[in-house]
Amino acid sequence: MIKVTADSTCDLPGWIIDTYDITLIPLNVLIDDKVYQDGVNIKPEELFKFVEEEGKTCKTAAVNTYDYLKVFEELSSKYEAIIHISLSSYLSSSFQNAVLAASNFSNVYVVDSRNLSSGSGHLVYDAALMAKEGLDPKDICTRLEETVPKIESSFVIKRLDYLHKGGRCSSLAVLGANILNLKPCIEVIDGKMTVGKKYRGNFEHCIENYVRDRLEGRTDIDYSRIFITHPMCSETVVNRAKEAILKYADFQEIIESRAGCTISSHCGPNTLGILFKRK
Repeated sequence: MIKVTADSTCDLPGWIIDTYDITLIPLNVLIDDKVYQDGVNIKPEELFKFVEEEGKTCKTAAVNTYDYLKVFEELSSKYEAIIHISLSSYLSSSFQNAVLAASNFSNVYVVDSRNLSSGSGHLVYDAALMAKEGLDPKDICTRLEETVPKIESSFVIKRLDYLHKGGRCSSLAVLGANILNLKPCIEVIDGKMTVGKKYRGNFEHCIENYVRDRLEGRTDIDYSRIFITHPMCSETVVNRAKEAILKYADFQEIIESRAGCTISSHCGPNTLGILFKRK
């Protein structure tokens, strides 16, 4: 029997986590001088309250080697193998720390998602499905690594102030975006975040245009599954995204998921992305 574990940043909905008994290892969230664990003792809505209402500074930190070691030690004797999917090694030291911890066990495998949020979640879900089918752990890892470059992840952000507070955006960029009413698309390319197209105007309208740009007229998409991931977008915005997906593509499964504190702390409450795989 194979156990799948993942960094909390995979942002999978609870029903998938529960159905496939996936163990999440939380990243740390630092608010002023207090340390929280992502999804354990702090949720995005609480984080936003700290930032918006109390003006506190919020940062995130990788899972350390000792914490990975504790989880792997507890599980390695209970399962044939453990397959851990990590946040991109270009975005965090979590992957390197997990690899270091895994080196103490012969049956722990670590896969670098080279992605974030439900982009990594695609790999976690795939791993859980393959584990249930009884595939060999090494074959599962090989298949996951083949899928890594096929994942397409992006988000549209309504406000840049959270990126600015996290040191990922200049004051000038924030000012310019506010004046021009711009909503940038953040894309994950080769494991790194980069700024793509900038949308202008009403957020709902921007989301519809964004979905169209990502899906319309494509012949290289794997239509098995798509995630709509957001921290706290309104139902109206989410429904606008779903309607656009149905208009421009025919996915077998459309899954809504909530972004955890790690993603939320950098992007803010009004952020929405569609994440899917290419063939």
